[in-house]
Amino acid sequence: MTKQTVAQRIGAEPGRITRWVILVVVGLVFAIPIVSMIEFSLSSNNGHGYTLDHWTGLLSPESARTYRTLFQGIGNSFLLAAVTVAIVLVVLLPTMILVHIQFPRLRRVLEFICIIPITVPAIVLVVGLAPVYGIVVRVFGGSIWTLAFAYGITVLPYAYRAIQANLDAVPVITLSEAARSLGASWPVILWRVLLPNLRRGVLAAAFISVAVVLGEFTIASLLNRVNLQTALLQAGQSDPWVAVIFALLALAFAFVLLLIIGRLGSVSRNRSAQ
Repeated sequence: MTKQTVAQRIGAEPGRITRWVILVVVGLVFAIPIVSMIEFSLSSNNGHGYTLDHWTGLLSPESARTYRTLFQGIGNSFLLAAVTVAIVLVVLLPTMILVHIQFPRLRRVLEFICIIPITVPAIVLVVGLAPVYGIVVRVFGGSIWTLAFAYGITVLPYAYRAIQANLDAVPVITLSEAARSLGASWPVILWRVLLPNLRRGVLAAAFISVAVVLGEFTIASLLNRVNLQTALLQAGQSDPWVAVIFALLALAFAFVLLLIIGRLGSVSRNRSAQ
């Protein structure tokens, strides 16, 4: 066997059987805990048989009062997700476009700054943010939406990668120069020229940010805020079934967001191929 043949075999794509084995193993890793959660949510209180009472109980009039903290946590998480996405779109997106067009030498610096949060553990991040939030509370009050400042830092690496991948695939400089030659102002260029072409990256960054915010626990817990995850912990101490049910619903929502991101990517590739 020649060295060239060995190199070809090493660099070859995995066979069909190997791909199926990998797919089955990864599928089991994700499916087993989810199936277990579904089975637990359907189990009866005495552990014998299955029932839908835990699911239908959420629709009863008493559920709004019984699970008031949980519903408050859900509302707070969606509010935080909306404010976090707004921070990403208002602060990060224009900065990335400006650096890409006017200051390309600063791209590595911006990338380094945006990637740093993923290397810092959440508990260490909270230790650094705790004194800052002492000032934030005095200025903006203790409302739950102020937690979006910390979440905006947390989602920076994911949002940056999603937007940057789209920026690299679009001739942003050519489009902006063409629009400027026709007399368009920079706000018009950003809103009517660049954003439509960066729609896939912006939506991907927004959806990923929402998924990260809905699954965040450490920062909210250590800063004494109520969001979905902290409310699930409190609800699980008194009613573990309802905590598992809402955890399943949150997983399903995040899965749908990922499917939408994948769909956006496939649609973009199909248009590029055409």
